[in-house]
Parts: sequence; C-alpha cells; structure tokens
Amino acid sequence: MTYEEILRQNWGYGSFRGIQREIIESIGSGRDTLGLMPTGGGKSITFQVPALSMEGVCIVITPLISLMKDQVAALRRRHLRAAYINSEQNHDEVLRILENAIFGAVKFLYISPERLASELFQAKLRHMRICFITVDEAHCISQWGYDFRPSYLKIADIREMTAKRVPILALTATATPRVVDDIQEKLLFEEKNCIRMSFERKNLSYEVKKSQDKDGEMVKLLNDNPGCSIIYVRSRRRTSEIANILCDAGISALSYHAGLDGTTRDQRQAEWTDDRVRVMVATNAFGMGIDKPDVRMVIHEDCPDSLEAYFQEAGRAGRDGKPSRAIMLYNGNDLSKLRRRIGDTFPERTYIKEVYEHLAYFFQVATGFGGGKTHTFDIERFCVNFHHYPVRADAALRILDRAGYIEYNVDTDSKSRVTFLIDRDDLYRIGRQSPNEEQTIVALLRNYSGLFTSFAYVEETFLAKQSGLQPDVLHETLKSLSRKHIIQYIPRRNIPTITYRIDRVDTEYLSIPRDAYELLKEQYEERIGAVIRYLTNDHECRSRQLLAYFGETKSSECGHCDVCKSHDSDYLSESMLAPAIDKILLLLDDGMPHDVTEINGIDMPTELLDAALKHLIDEEYIDYDDGEIRKK
Repeated sequence: MTYEEILRQNWGYGSFRGIQREIIESIGSGRDTLGLMPTGGGKSITFQVPALSMEGVCIVITPLISLMKDQVAALRRRHLRAAYINSEQNHDEVLRILENAIFGAVKFLYISPERLASELFQAKLRHMRICFITVDEAHCISQWGYDFRPSYLKIADIREMTAKRVPILALTATATPRVVDDIQEKLLFEEKNCIRMSFERKNLSYEVKKSQDKDGEMVKLLNDNPGCSIIYVRSRRRTSEIANILCDAGISALSYHAGLDGTTRDQRQAEWTDDRVRVMVATNAFGMGIDKPDVRMVIHEDCPDSLEAYFQEAGRAGRDGKPSRAIMLYNGNDLSKLRRRIGDTFPERTYIKEVYEHLAYFFQVATGFGGGKTHTFDIERFCVNFHHYPVRADAALRILDRAGYIEYNVDTDSKSRVTFLIDRDDLYRIGRQSPNEEQTIVALLRNYSGLFTSFAYVEETFLAKQSGLQPDVLHETLKSLSRKHIIQYIPRRNIPTITYRIDRVDTEYLSIPRDAYELLKEQYEERIGAVIRYLTNDHECRSRQLLAYFGETKSSECGHCDVCKSHDSDYLSESMLAPAIDKILLLLDDGMPHDVTEINGIDMPTELLDAALKHLIDEEYIDYDDGEIRKK
C-alpha cells in the first residue's frame, strides 16, 4: 500500500501538505531525520503514515501526558492499535501494555522521556520489534534550547538497546540553527539530515502593542476582533483575575493553569474547544497539542522568556489559514521585569547552597544520609518556614537538580482514589441516594474491586462515561458521597517530589558545575536579550525578525504587522498625534495625578492615544509612575 493510500484510508486526505511527504520518505528509507515544521504543520502524520507501512512498533517519546492521551484516543477512533505508558499507571498495567507491544498488539507506543530509565521498560524493549523511534518536541534534548529536559538524553541510550540500531525521527516546531545541530548530535544521527519547512505564516499578523492599560486594551481588542482567542499570562492568579474582568465586560472566558485538578482542566478545555466559551486565559500549561484551527487571536499580556516559546504559543492562532493576529502587549515596565527574571531564574550560588541546607532541615536529613529517598514536597510551606520567595526557591531547586544532588519533580500526577467507609451490607441499608449518587455507586461497584477493603485508583473520565454523568457532575457527586461519609474520595492532584540522588553533603562541599549554572545563565541572558530586541525594534517587520532568529534570513516583509503598517502611512506622524496630545494635556491641566485608564474615555482611536501618550512620556511632558500620569 502506498503512502497516499494509507493517508486516504485512515485520515481521508487526498494528498500530503508541505514537507510531510519528504519527511515520510526519509524516515521510511531508514535515514535518521529531523523535521522542522511550524505549529499546526501536521507533524503527527509524518510518523503515523510511515509506521503503518512498516513492520514493528513505532515508539513515540513525548513530554506531555495530556498530549499522548489525546493522540492515542485519536488513533483508536481510527481503529489503529495505540497505547501509552505514563506515571498514572500501576506496574501491572505497564507490564500488560509492554507485553502487548512485544507480541504485536500495539502499533504506536507513546511513552514519556522519564520512563526511558525504567528497568522494566528497558528489559522489555530488548524483545520488541521496533520500526523506528519518534522524538516529539525534540528541542528539549538540546541544552541550547529554551526547554531543556535532562531525561531526553536517555533517548540515545535506548536506541543502542534495540535489536538493531533503528532510525530516529525527531520533530519540533521551534529550533535555532544551533539547536538543529545539537539535536542531531545528541541523538547520534549517522549523518546530518534536516528537512525544514519555512516558519513563515502569511495569514498571521505578529504585533507588539504598547499600552499602559493592558486590561482595558485586551477588552477592546476582543470587542474589535470577534472569534475564539487565547490570552497568555505568567501567573496562575492573573488567569482568574483577567477571566473575571472579561466576564464583567460581557466576554465569556475561563482560566486554565497547572494548579487545577485534571477534571477541571479537561472540562474547561472542552468548553473552549466546543465554542461554549470564547476566551481561554492561561499560563503556558495550556496549548501543547491543542488542535483547534479557528483561533483568531493570541494575546500575550506578559512577555515570554524566549522567542521560541512566543513563536510556538503565537502559532496556535490561524491554523485554518484565515487571517489571525498574535499580539504582545508591552509597556516600559516590561523591560525591567524581563531583566529581573535573569536573577530570579539564576540566583546567587550562596543562595542555592542556603536552599540546599534548608531542604535538609525541612526533611530532617542528616549529613551523609538520605540518598535514594523520595519526599513529597510542599514548596509553599517550605518557603513560609524558611522565608524564601517561591520563584527563586524553585529556581535554586532546579539548579540543584541539574547539578546532580536532587531530583526535583514538579509534574508527579496522582490519580484520584476512592474507598468505601461502610461495608457492603450497610450500603444497602442506608436508603436511596440521589439519582446521580446511585449511578456513581453502581459504576464504582461494577468497574473497581476491593473498594470495601482499601483505596482503588479511579480514572474519572472513564467513570463519568460508565455512570452517564458529565465529568464535572461526577466530581461533585463523589465529593457529596465523601461528605456523607459513604466513601473517602481523594481527588487527583499534582504532588511535587524531591529525591536525594546522593547522600546529603555538607554545604561547604556543595559544588555546582559550570554547565549547570554559568553556561545556562549565559544562554538565558541571550534569549531574554532577543525578546527585548524584538519588543523595541519598531523599524523592522515583525515576521522578518522572528524568521531571522530561526535562521531564515531571506524573507520579505509581511505587510500587515504593526511595523509594516507604520511604514505604509504617516498615521503616527506628529501632525496626526497633535489632536490626541491636546486632549491628554487638557485632561491633566488640573495638575493632579490621573489613572492612566482615564485616557480610554477620550473619544479617539486607541492606537492614536497610545502613541500620543508615549510621545508625551518620552519627551518628558508628563510623568508616568505605577499606573498614574500627571503633567510636569
């Protein structure tokens, strides 16, 4: 069967897009291949199609549990044999899936990079017939990348464990020329082989919008631009604050971040995907693997740490090819915030040693002991006890992880657990419960054993289907049964852990290697500098700036970003600014401080008012301080 026939039979498409076929033919011929495709370019097709034409299992390494679940579910809906292994599964489940892969009952085996070091996985791997290994988000293997993950370095090791040295297909949407070379080196490519698709998105307008009132600007942008949108912020608290501001303005919005339980995250994502809610206000925990083509606008309220992260998040707009906007909101305070992040992300060595010592006090680990032991870690309580700021403490722990002293795992995801607090006879004697409670009890008894003697791990999405209830209704019903002391219900939650890789050393002898600190700090400073240059370069096309960063130096002007539009007209000439300048100075004639949001009450275009305000501040006609302006 040809590649086109496989595509048509399983996906219903008549032909491949872009460089899909070139990548497929390369990996299909057994060549190590790196595919560079922008977000929404159809990466999954490039490994799923060739795998179906070959004998053996395709191992897919991907960092996100939610992403592997979505892709496995999509493959199963097409009646293709797919399974995943992640931290939510117990030993028996993992063993069963691995045995199925050995005996040919699994075609696509998705696995997280952290699982590659598992002795069970490595033992079973030697008995599998593997067609090739796919590495998604391959930039994570490069120390020059913006999202380096040490667990990715195990990929080259497992390649050597296979019966024959199988080829590797590495895929990513963001990689600078330096990262491209590093990926191929770290994965031990037999020869360099990078197939690149231009990162240019002609339908997407990249814009930097200067605004002293970001909340008001977001409301105006959403009112002026109908359609589905994403707003990215850095803090979990701000997701809720902005969602409430938008709802008060009559714009339906939800918040999303990693601190929400799995059921809530799934429910909110479904509401947004199904267009029941227009705007998702989220941290960067949202978006990876989201395949929604009609996102019309992506707004960044806060500046990201790197152009790689920005390009990937902005690229979630306009996947259907229709005109869309990616807007980064920016004011003078953002530059100092960006520079402060360098110190927060790479605190002084003395501070890192202090955190290591306080960690030992927190867990009561004596010098020379503790190696190999794992502790659940409440960072909030740790910071309160020892007077640390969470951001800097978290950064210090990550550096200690890279230096080899601890393993700091913030993504340990526990399943929900349920046990009955009454015996089976009492359950039938307590009388009828509400219909939802009855359905939930019946679903629990039919699908899980041992509930009257111990806790059982339950998958709430599965339980919701079995009980006929919506996931949010099931969640509330389980809580209701728990309040009545019929069951004990422990919801799923993220539990960070810290494992001492070696016995605790005396702080005096703690040594942090250059490649775990200075080298990474220099790279981080370079990425922050690139973001600052992008923000402040208002004379070169935004698209050309981004493409040049990723090694495409011969692009043309896009014609629709904020820079190109300013080149096309004299809209922001001083004569055009004069009416707005007069109105602002009139507002400030009383000599009193005014909230910057009062400018929005002036009946003039927002772009004109923002430009006039910047001109007055730059020329020192007015003072701006912490959201207030006043005439000098």
